Amino acid sequence: MRSPAPGSRCQTSTPTPTSCGTTGSAILDPDLFKDRSFEGAVNGKTVIITGASSGIGKAAAMKIAAAGGVPLLVARSADKLEEIKQEIEASGGTAYVYSADLSDMDSIEQLLVDILAEHARVDMLVNNAGRSIRRGIALALDRFHDYERTMQLNYFGAIKLIIGLVPHWKEQGGGHVINVSSIGVQTNPPRFSAYVASKAALDAFTRVVASEVIGDGITFTTIHMPLVKTPMIAPTKIYDSFPTITPEEAADMICEAIRSKPKHIGTRLGTFGEIAYSLQPKAVDQVLHMAYNVFPDSAASKGKQDPSERASGEQIALAHLMRGVHW
Repeated sequence: MRSPAPGSRCQTSTPTPTSCGTTGSAILDPDLFKDRSFEGAVNGKTVIITGASSGIGKAAAMKIAAAGGVPLLVARSADKLEEIKQEIEASGGTAYVYSADLSDMDSIEQLLVDILAEHARVDMLVNNAGRSIRRGIALALDRFHDYERTMQLNYFGAIKLIIGLVPHWKEQGGGHVINVSSIGVQTNPPRFSAYVASKAALDAFTRVVASEVIGDGITFTTIHMPLVKTPMIAPTKIYDSFPTITPEEAADMICEAIRSKPKHIGTRLGTFGEIAYSLQPKAVDQVLHMAYNVFPDSAASKGKQDPSERASGEQIALAHLMRGVHW
């Protein structure tokens, strides 16, 4: 390539906005210079994480702190939270501990008072705390409290936090909410009527409120999480043989929600479940009824313990075919 003539505009080796050719166009596009990394999105940001004492919440807190974010660890167990805080600090990070019962509205109110008094900004909220109940309707006819308990924590607790933070976010110019929902909302697995209904309610709340507050810079991401190997699924022994993702893999989905702030994160199977039910709901009911017969109620759902309870070959095969769905 011939060198530019002396005195020409392309003589300098350092590109400038007045450089010739396509380089000038690239320089004039500031969007090319945005930091789109997870570290760039979370560094210096304060993130409330509920259910942070174990599983997904703990794994997400560790990743956020390692990237320079400041996780506010929320759960009932102060001792476990303190251990995680010490682990984060030993690695050079920063974290704060807040013990609260997220099924108690008064406890949530006090939690918000404490957090907003101690932190000038709260940038994000991860609604991760949740309660799951696997029990068919035939065993729940005299257990209305199953539905009350799941709604109290998974729905009312989550929206109580969101509502409490909206004025703060409006004042500071924005905030982001990450709701850890379930693939069950998309696939409607049998025996999860209490759990799925509570998550579906949170999804619906989010879809409506998102359009109201987007002008204030408040945004939402819903994660339809597949089955994760956490203490929450431990009582159902057949899950020991099922394909699951790890808490660290689930935390990566939360990190991606922080990084790119999409409306939704999920799996292809979850999306397929939604589409299939929209197109052929009766056929889906028949398929799910087959699964209902293949996966019986667990000993735990009957208030019993059965150390010998194991998944059958048929159950394992179907679980692998529909990987990530709660059965």
